[in-house]
Amino acid sequence: MTEYSRVTEKLRNVKCVTFFKFRRFLQATIYDQKAFLYFIIRLIIMKRQVLSFSFFIFSFILFGQTYTPVDDGSRVHFVINNFGIATGGDFKGLNGTVKYDPANPTTADFDVSVDASTVDTDIEARDRDLRKSAYFDVKNYPKLSFRSTKITKANKDGYLFMFGNITIKGVTKEINFPFTATAKNGGYLFEGSFKLNRRDFGVGRNSLSLSDNLTVSLSIFAKAN
Repeated sequence: MTEYSRVTEKLRNVKCVTFFKFRRFLQATIYDQKAFLYFIIRLIIMKRQVLSFSFFIFSFILFGQTYTPVDDGSRVHFVINNFGIATGGDFKGLNGTVKYDPANPTTADFDVSVDASTVDTDIEARDRDLRKSAYFDVKNYPKLSFRSTKITKANKDGYLFMFGNITIKGVTKEINFPFTATAKNGGYLFEGSFKLNRRDFGVGRNSLSLSDNLTVSLSIFAKAN
């Protein structure tokens, strides 16, 4: 017999009341009144525990497990033409949360950022310039962030479609792009790419040598919490 059943059975046997006969409850002894109230409180507590556990399970099913994006196994990469040559760079300092359920991928939620000061193009002098106010202004805008607003299924098998807002240098723009989710090492690897115009975010000025448009490629590994 479960604890819930035992408490229910004891409640049925309390002499002071039979299914809420209040008059008989008032006429009962103090001991029986206290016993009745004790069992009522026990039942309320147990029901709350059952409801709390049920709510936890429901939330897990509805929103999926929470993962943390990490630098190890990830890459945030961009490519832009500089003097006609494809020039690449990377960011690190991944932070944020990813909620993902492979059984219900369209309920996923992404809230991820990188550290703007970690920009790395393999040339330190250029990286110092990129950290200055004319470009990423990392002193005033230390993070580049993305927050998803909607996930849908894509036309291509194995792909999903991401909608969200990217914020760079205090400017927020809507973007959308296809991506994949692959189970890996107890977490998930999310991969996709999209194009941006740097001048939409005030990153650099008009330039004859530096292209306005760039491609951002994401390979984000998020580990289970």
